[in-house]
Amino acid sequence: MLKFSAFHSFQPYLPHKTHLSLLQACKTPEEPKQVHASTIKTGIFNHISICSRILALYSDPKIGNLEYARLVFDQIEEPNSFSWNTIIKCYVENHHSNDSILMFCGLLSESAVNPDNFTLPSVIKGCGRLCAIEEGKQIHGLSLKIGFESDLYVQSSMVSLYSKCFDIVSAQRLFDRMEDKDLVSWNSLIDGYVRCGEVEHAQKLFDEMPEKDSFSWTVLIDGYSKCGKLEIAREIFDRMPNRNLVSWNVMINGYMKSGDFVSARQLFDSMPTKNIITWNSIVAGYELNGRYMEALEVFENMLKVGPKPNYATLVSVLSAVSGLSLLDKGRWINSYLDRNGFKLDGVLGTSLIEMYSKCGSIDSAFVVFRAIAQRKLGHWTAMIVGLGMHGMADQALELFNDMQRIQMKPNPITFIGLLNACSHAGMVNEGRQIFKLMKNEYRIEPTIEHYGCLVDLLCRAGYLEEAKNVIETMHIRPNAVIWMSLLSGCRNHGNIEIGECAAEHVIKMAPKTIGCYVLLSNIYAAAGRWNKVSEVREMMKKLGVRKDPGCSLIEHNGVFHEFVVADRSHPQKEEIYSKLSEMGERLKCAGYIPDLTQVLLCIEGKKEKEAELANHSERLAIAFGLINVEPRRPIRIVKNLRVCNDCHSVTKLLSAIYDREIIVRDNSRFHHFRNGSCSCKDYW
Repeated sequence: MLKFSAFHSFQPYLPHKTHLSLLQACKTPEEPKQVHASTIKTGIFNHISICSRILALYSDPKIGNLEYARLVFDQIEEPNSFSWNTIIKCYVENHHSNDSILMFCGLLSESAVNPDNFTLPSVIKGCGRLCAIEEGKQIHGLSLKIGFESDLYVQSSMVSLYSKCFDIVSAQRLFDRMEDKDLVSWNSLIDGYVRCGEVEHAQKLFDEMPEKDSFSWTVLIDGYSKCGKLEIAREIFDRMPNRNLVSWNVMINGYMKSGDFVSARQLFDSMPTKNIITWNSIVAGYELNGRYMEALEVFENMLKVGPKPNYATLVSVLSAVSGLSLLDKGRWINSYLDRNGFKLDGVLGTSLIEMYSKCGSIDSAFVVFRAIAQRKLGHWTAMIVGLGMHGMADQALELFNDMQRIQMKPNPITFIGLLNACSHAGMVNEGRQIFKLMKNEYRIEPTIEHYGCLVDLLCRAGYLEEAKNVIETMHIRPNAVIWMSLLSGCRNHGNIEIGECAAEHVIKMAPKTIGCYVLLSNIYAAAGRWNKVSEVREMMKKLGVRKDPGCSLIEHNGVFHEFVVADRSHPQKEEIYSKLSEMGERLKCAGYIPDLTQVLLCIEGKKEKEAELANHSERLAIAFGLINVEPRRPIRIVKNLRVCNDCHSVTKLLSAIYDREIIVRDNSRFHHFRNGSCSCKDYW
C-alpha cells in the first residue's frame, strides 16, 4: 500500500511528476483512489497526463473499476485521443460492447478528436462481439474515408468482424486485398470458414499459412470435430507441435459430443495437465448423455487430484445425482457447498432444489428453497415443478399464489409445473383455469408441452373425448408424444376405440415408438382380445422393436442393485426370495387379493397369474430393501415403467405391515407409501 502520510502537509506543492510516479507504482485497487484524491486536492487532476493515467488505471481489469473509469472520463474537460481510446477499449474488454459503440458515436459527434488506428480496432471488436454487422460496415466505410484502408490492425479487425458475423465473402474479399497479412487475419478467416461449416476451405487456408500458432491448429480441430469428422480432427491434433489446454479440451469435447466416451476418457487420462474447463467438459459430457455414474466418478477424482470444482462442475454433478436418485450423495454435495461458501442465489440453488425433488426428498427441497434469501424465478419454478412431481398440487398452487402476491412473473416452465401438478392430483377444473390464466392474463402462447400437460390432465381423469378434441383443435401440429398421452389414458380407462385412433397417429409419425405397441397391446390384453395382442406383437417383430422390460433400481451403500421380473441373478437371491415368500404370507393375512387383470400375458391358471404378479421387479427391490436398508430409513426405488395397480396396492400394505416408508419413483411421478396409504391418493 502506498504511504501518503509523509507528504500530506506538503500536498499543495507536490508537482504533477511526483503524482505520475505514484500512479506508476499503483498495484492494488485502493492505491489509484488515494492518488486520485490527492490530485483533486492539489488541483492538478486536469493536467492531461495525470487524468489520462488515472483513467488508464481505473480501466485496468486487474485493479480497475469500469464505473470509476467512466466517472473519471466524464470529469476530464477535454479528453484527448488516448482518453477516448482507453474508455472505448475498457467497455469492450468488460463486455459492454453496446456502450463502446455509443462512446464511439459520442467521439464522432461531440469531440474534436478524430478516431485513429487504436480507436477503430477496439470499436470493430465490439461490433464483432455483438454480431452488429451493419454498424461494422459503417465503421469500415468511415475507416476508408479517413485514410486507414491500408492499416494492418484496422484491416485485420474487419476480417475478424466479417468472419464472426458469418459474412465470409466480405471477409475473404478484404483478406485478399491486404498487402500484409498477419497471423491474426489468417486465423480470423480460418475461424470464419469453420463457423460457416466450410471446413475444407479452412483446411486449404491452414495449409497456405506461412506460420501457425496454437489457435490455428485448435480452430481446425474444432471445425472437424463439430462436423463429425473426428478421425481427421484427431490426426491434426496428433500432428500439432505444441498442444495447449484449449486444444486438449476441444478434442475431448469433440469425442464427448459424438458419444465416443472411451476415446474422450483415454485422451483426458493422458493429458499432462488438466484445468477446470477440462474436468467440467468430461463431467458435463457424461451427465448430458445419461452416463451419470461416470460423471460422478470423474467428479470424485477431481476432488482428490484436480482443481477445486466451480459452479459449472457442481450444476452438472447435481444433475447426475438427480438422474440416479442418489439422495445421500446429493446431501454430501449440499454440505460441500455449505463448507466451501458457494452461494445458492443462482442456477446452483435451482439445481439443488431439483436434485432433492428428483431424489424423493421434497422436504429437503423446501428447506433449500426457504433458505435462499433472494429467490429468483428459477427457484420458484423448480420448487413448483418438484411439488408437481410429488403430487402436492395444493402446495404448488399455494406457492404460485405467493409468486403472484410478490408480483413475480411466471414463465412458460412455471405453468408446465402447475399443469403437471394438477394432472397428478386429478384437479381438472383448476388445471383448466391455469391454462386459461396463462393465455389470457400472462399472454403466454401455449407450446406443445403445455398442450401435452392439458391432454395428460384430461386423460388421467377420464375425459378422453375432450382430450382428443384438444389435440385436434390445437393451433400447433400435435406430435407423437401428445398422441401417446391420449393412448396412455385409453389404456388406463379401457377405451379401445380412441386408443386405436391415437395409436394410428403415433405409428404414422414415429413407427418405431416401442411404448405405442406396448400400450395398444395392453389395452387389448386387458379386454381379453388375445388375437389383437398377437397382431400387435407380430407387427413389433416385423419392425424389429422390442418392449423394454420392467426394471427397478435400489441404491445401498453407494452401489446400485437392479432387478427385473422374476430376477434370480442377484448374489442375495436366496434371502430375497425367502423374504418375498414371507411378504406373500403377511399380505394374505392382511387381506390382500391379487388383481389378476394386471397380468397382461396370456396365462391360463390363477396360480400362475398370481406368481407372475408376485415376481414383479419392484417387489424384489422391496424385499432387498427390507433385508438391507437400516430400520426406520426409507426404502427408495426407481422404476423405469409405470407402477401397476396391483403393485401399488401391495406396496401400500407392505408400508403398514413392516412399518417402513417406501418411496417409488416411476416414469411418471413419485409415490410416498406410509402407514398403508400413498401420497398419490390412488390417483396416478
